Amino acid sequence: MADETWSGEFYCVKCKEKREASGDVVVADNGTRMAKGTCPVCSTKLNRILGRA
Repeated sequence: MADETWSGEFYCVKCKEKREASGDVVVADNGTRMAKGTCPVCSTKLNRILGRA
């Protein structure tokens, strides 16, 4: 299985704003796909839930 990436809007909790970023897609234990990236402004970890795999 190829490594999947996702680019789009994440919500940064620290900045309290939506940021454009890209991140790797991981599948949680319950089958939910999540994109994990880093905020380009404050370097906080970002998560975005994408839905079921």
